[in-house]
Amino acid sequence: MLGIENYSDVVIALIIITVSAIVAKLANFILEKFVIKWVKKTKTTLDDEILKIIKLPVNFLMIFIGLYFALMQLNLTLNYHSEIQKIFTLIFILIIVLFVDRIINGFIKWYSSEIPIKTDTKFEEQFLPILRKIIIGFVYAIAAIYILSEVFKVQITPLIAGLGIAGLAIALALQDPLSNFFAGVFIIADRRIKIGEYIELENGMKGYVEDVGWRSVRIKTLQNNYIIIPNLKLSQNIVTNYYTLEEEMAVVLPCGVSYNSDLENVEKITIEVAKEIQQNVAGAVKNFEPFIRYNKFDDSNINFSIILRVEKFVDQYPVTHEFIKKLKARYDKEGIEISFPARNIYFKNEKQ
Repeated sequence: MLGIENYSDVVIALIIITVSAIVAKLANFILEKFVIKWVKKTKTTLDDEILKIIKLPVNFLMIFIGLYFALMQLNLTLNYHSEIQKIFTLIFILIIVLFVDRIINGFIKWYSSEIPIKTDTKFEEQFLPILRKIIIGFVYAIAAIYILSEVFKVQITPLIAGLGIAGLAIALALQDPLSNFFAGVFIIADRRIKIGEYIELENGMKGYVEDVGWRSVRIKTLQNNYIIIPNLKLSQNIVTNYYTLEEEMAVVLPCGVSYNSDLENVEKITIEVAKEIQQNVAGAVKNFEPFIRYNKFDDSNINFSIILRVEKFVDQYPVTHEFIKKLKARYDKEGIEISFPARNIYFKNEKQ
């Protein structure tokens, strides 16, 4: 039969459980009444997602802690305190692991719905599930090592050494795939390139970015060919991104006229043609005022540059094409000469 002492222990245990339930309810009330209302006013939805995740685990954890202290209070369980501690420690670790798992899943869910819209890349669809598995696997591994070491008192030093050797072997075997994977992560995080942008590599390769994958980047050239570049190679390359600041760009065309030309008239005629091109050719920036700059006395011509402006990098090709045709026709009409290099050869008369 239970003695008075035991009855008092039971009463205290029940009080502890009741208090823990009240604290859990109070925490739930504070979250719903104040915290949730406050986070709804913030611009990001990440805090809303995290609150949804932590609400249930926090309540459960408080009741669980109350139950633990209630059982430890009972004299009836004195002989089983060690076993109870092991069981509760095990359950507590599992709760924490599941809690972390939910937090990571919530963050990735939020990131998947928010960030890819801004980055315009499919890499997140491939990268995030892999990253989630790596992080969750790491969390579960740490939890398993702690449980073996602290709960079951297993010597884990040999196990860790074995895992280290196995991990090293796997890392060496997967060196190239892992290098490309993490290089892809850095490319995306650094926002160096995005799908649809026109880029040029230091070796002269250029084209539109079609896809950024976990292993490689696919670039489509103007000739309708694909260039597949491993992420690691691209991350080590000097890349010119023609769309980074804005898609519009200046087009600088070199030209030259003979020394007999009236430079004021040349400037006037050239700008008239350039304005016509800017207004009428698709891809040219219509509100841009073209201009020329004389820059060199050359062997046969006085050289200058004509500055036009186009909406996109590839628009420079049709704009340049039309401008050269129109300018040549107008120069011919106005009698403006574009000289070509001339050489006079003198033969010395030799006595017979």
